[in-house]
Amino acid sequence: MKTSQRFAVAVIAVSIGVTGAVVTSGRAEIDGAAPVVKMKTSQFGNVLATRGRKALYYWNVEKRDFKIHCTGACARAWPPLLVRSRGAVPQRVAGIRGKFGVIRRPDGKLQVTHNRLPIYTYAHERPNQVLCNNVDGWFVVRT
Repeated sequence: MKTSQRFAVAVIAVSIGVTGAVVTSGRAEIDGAAPVVKMKTSQFGNVLATRGRKALYYWNVEKRDFKIHCTGACARAWPPLLVRSRGAVPQRVAGIRGKFGVIRRPDGKLQVTHNRLPIYTYAHERPNQVLCNNVDGWFVVRT
């Protein structure tokens, strides 16, 4: 297969969503396309979510210095959105305001950030739910 044909196949695969999302130890790890999507909710409007449609949150405590403070029991209740490489996170995602990046967690794993803030899911939420906005300093990421 020619290089141009392989590129076209790769573009088509990404555009139709041929990617894999794996949950490991309660933490989402994403391969392929951008690890986030925009999700419409009746209560909060458009919010940031995982590709599995779990709402994403930031913690006000981390807004002071943009460093990871949610570890241990906190990270079990609020699983960080993890990726395997920096290349898995584009700086911009079409249709979503803000800038994305990654931060290295104390355990060495890479966590997705939105506007420099590390982002998390809530362990006790199902897809398409937002249960914890403005709870103990946790806020859903609005887009």
